[in-house]
Amino acid sequence: MIDIVVVLRAEDAVLDFLSVLTDDGGGETRVILADRAETLILGAGMDAPERLALIASHVGPVTDGIASPGPEILAPLLRQAAAGRPCRIWTHSPADNRRSRGRLGRDTALARAADAEDADADLTRAELRHAVGFSPYLQILSDLDRPLGREHIAAKLDFVNGSCGHLLAEADPEFVVQTPHVPAVERFFDTDPDQRERLFALLASLDDEAASVVDPWEFGSSPYEARRLDATAAWVRERCTGVGSAGTLVEVGACEGALTHRLAAAGFTVRATEPNAVFRPRLTAALAGTDGVTVDGADLAELAKEDAPRATAQLLIEMLYYGQDLALLDDLATDLVFVALEPDALASRVRPWLERSATWRADEEIVLVPPQLETVCAGRAYLSKRGSVGLLLRRTNG
Repeated sequence: MIDIVVVLRAEDAVLDFLSVLTDDGGGETRVILADRAETLILGAGMDAPERLALIASHVGPVTDGIASPGPEILAPLLRQAAAGRPCRIWTHSPADNRRSRGRLGRDTALARAADAEDADADLTRAELRHAVGFSPYLQILSDLDRPLGREHIAAKLDFVNGSCGHLLAEADPEFVVQTPHVPAVERFFDTDPDQRERLFALLASLDDEAASVVDPWEFGSSPYEARRLDATAAWVRERCTGVGSAGTLVEVGACEGALTHRLAAAGFTVRATEPNAVFRPRLTAALAGTDGVTVDGADLAELAKEDAPRATAQLLIEMLYYGQDLALLDDLATDLVFVALEPDALASRVRPWLERSATWRADEEIVLVPPQLETVCAGRAYLSKRGSVGLLLRRTNG
């Protein structure tokens, strides 16, 4: 049995997979350095210091363009490393908070699956395990835990101090090496393709990777999210009583329509906007045939520019996390804006801006849902849902 360790950079092999490199089985290990598309051969006769010295010789500076080469490059590298022998594959977690590693973990799994097309080198039967890795926001349920003894910890720290000193002071959070990046217990888990994709999407932001699965934030299945959405819809309904068909609500960043459905069911006319080109067709399909609802791709900046009829209210629900210029709110065609955010983001982003604003005042603040711990990705992980606070803004010069 051969072990194949697929890592982004050379130091990752020691930081997250030292127990694999020094397994008492003493078999051959091959380490694929994805940033170089290069494979290191750690022969069965090499002892631990020799293995670590070879890996250390490949630790390099942080440069631009360090990324997963993609499944198409990884698939032949895996085939060459296995050379037709039974193997185990070890790689990063698709939910590693360092997005470069998370993408490689996902790509390695896709590369293994793609190998099914090659009948002479079928890796699909190979066991694949992901290291939990750097996961400050998720607690991932592991299937294999390997506590390191003092000797292994000493070897790992000597490796870091001797070969990765420049990474201890690295400014880029993707590549810095700090205490949480050097685990004393190496934890690994198995997962199926659906869980893997959901873990990967869950850590994404607003790009197409977030939309790589349907309902990535589990609005349709999470009890917490259902309570949040119900409370948000009730809040809007209570503050906009009597609007109905006489006015329009503009929901900015409607995603796949979980809140839109609730607003439409309450009798509102809704313009649901979704700038993400992957989410938007899903939103359109989900709302097809729903009376009083239209869908388009306008983002906040476009809504601030366009000469549109005044809306009864604009809804900015859980979407001001991504550096939008809050000055754009001054140009929205409405006198009423509903904002909902987790408490820390509200305090750090919205309150300082609101204190300086001569255009908006806070009419109301309401806790829509308190924080809660909740499982995600079919129970593979759990995390703290941070709660949601609603802030109703009214134009002062409207």
